[in-house]
Amino acid sequence: MFNKAALSSYSFPYANVITLFQMLCSCLFLYVLKYWKIISFTTSEPQNPQNPQNVSNNPARLVSFKTLLHSLPLALSYLLYMLITMESVRAINVPMYTTLRRTTVAFTMIVEYLLTGQKHSLRVVGSVGIIILGAFVAGARDLSFDAYGYAVVFVANICTAVYLASIARIGKSSGLNSFGLMWCNGIICGPILLFWTSIRGDLEAIRNFPFLLSPGFQVVMLLSCIMAFLINYFVFMNTTLNSALTQTICGNLKDLFTIGFGWILFGGLPFDLLNVVGQSLGFFGSCLYAYYKLKGQ
Repeated sequence: MFNKAALSSYSFPYANVITLFQMLCSCLFLYVLKYWKIISFTTSEPQNPQNPQNVSNNPARLVSFKTLLHSLPLALSYLLYMLITMESVRAINVPMYTTLRRTTVAFTMIVEYLLTGQKHSLRVVGSVGIIILGAFVAGARDLSFDAYGYAVVFVANICTAVYLASIARIGKSSGLNSFGLMWCNGIICGPILLFWTSIRGDLEAIRNFPFLLSPGFQVVMLLSCIMAFLINYFVFMNTTLNSALTQTICGNLKDLFTIGFGWILFGGLPFDLLNVVGQSLGFFGSCLYAYYKLKGQ
């Protein structure tokens, strides 16, 4: 929602700069938390803020170069995921964006199978089918159809599936915890994105942005960076502890709130009963998946 506010409400034309700011803020937050000995970067490193003597004396130490290389595919998929997702938010209204993003579950199941050989029960596949059916029902009469916007969202879905599957695979083999994976992403992707935005002239151009010093815009950007940090952490944790598909389904469960806020704050999609039915189907499919997972089915 804050990304959409910056890109649409304030007409900020530099989506890559937002992504760069989010990465820089994430690295800053991680550095400070590590310096204060609140977090660790590896699963083997003690993490107990109440007993700081058990934590490494070098709180800002980087992970090894070998580990950075091991996490390179994850970092590159993360960078592509962030850039494409940011563009997809700009290209389409929030309610329809959320609807089309639900089809990510199908891409995730395919990528999981290709990368890890993960198979799912017929009941789980059926619940995913209900989610996808709901997405198509919801978008059947979208009066604001935009071929480019829809194409970008589907590319974002593919990138998301690859990114989540990479977390599940590399997160369990690298020895890094969620904070460590986020640190590697920032260290690898930050310089790449900084170079890209520099040669494109985005960093130079933002000096002429009319709302750059506006308190409202600065608050939106700050909240966007904070939320990006929190979202990334919980995405890493959930995907590592559970699976890429579970994380995708959990993302669908919050869609009802996103759609409601999107209609209220940004508009762009006329009320349609068919859309409501589709959203309800998707929500029901997500709940059904959660039920089957709890039952171990």
